[in-house]
Amino acid sequence: MAPTPAKEPRRRGRPGHDQDAVLAAAVRLFNERGYDFTSMFDIAVSLGITKSSVYHHINGKEQLLQMAMDRALDGLFEAADEVRALDVPALERLEQLIRRSVLVLSERFEYVTVLLRVRGNTEVEQHALARRRQFDVLVTELVKQAQAEGGVRPDIDPAVAARLLLGMVNSLTEWYRPRPGGAEAMADALTTLAFEGLHTISPDRTPPRPG
Repeated sequence: MAPTPAKEPRRRGRPGHDQDAVLAAAVRLFNERGYDFTSMFDIAVSLGITKSSVYHHINGKEQLLQMAMDRALDGLFEAADEVRALDVPALERLEQLIRRSVLVLSERFEYVTVLLRVRGNTEVEQHALARRRQFDVLVTELVKQAQAEGGVRPDIDPAVAARLLLGMVNSLTEWYRPRPGGAEAMADALTTLAFEGLHTISPDRTPPRPG
């Protein structure tokens, strides 16, 4: 019988610190100080480990930035996949996608904040911005479908509508602070405002239909 090949020993870092812990520390510092003003040494100090221990988990600061942005974007595309599978009118799928985008932002708040601050200065940032544009296109296509079905008024540019809706969601990073139970209420408020407006509806008056 041939001998069983020896398994490569698993690399371990300092107990209590893994790649997720390093990423979380880096993202916190990116948001506090800015990506350019955060060093690998700063990340190590915040975790109470050596810089070489940080490199045990990742290749460098740029990899941490990419991981952070991917975590935010992956959440958005997962929400889009879930909405795409719904057998409901396009307007309802659009509303669901905006709602779920709020929930993703709340669940991955610090990662989304990092994503929204990049400006395409590196190849990694350009890739993230390209994925953001892909998501914008998904929302725009949903607006177009809703228009074709009569759910959205036809005199609104779909791309503008998509940007305004996503702008409302993204603006939350400037003032909203996630708290237990708060994400659902925020998602309700934002989608109600976006899809129903601010006007009050009296009992004897039905809301105007788009189109």
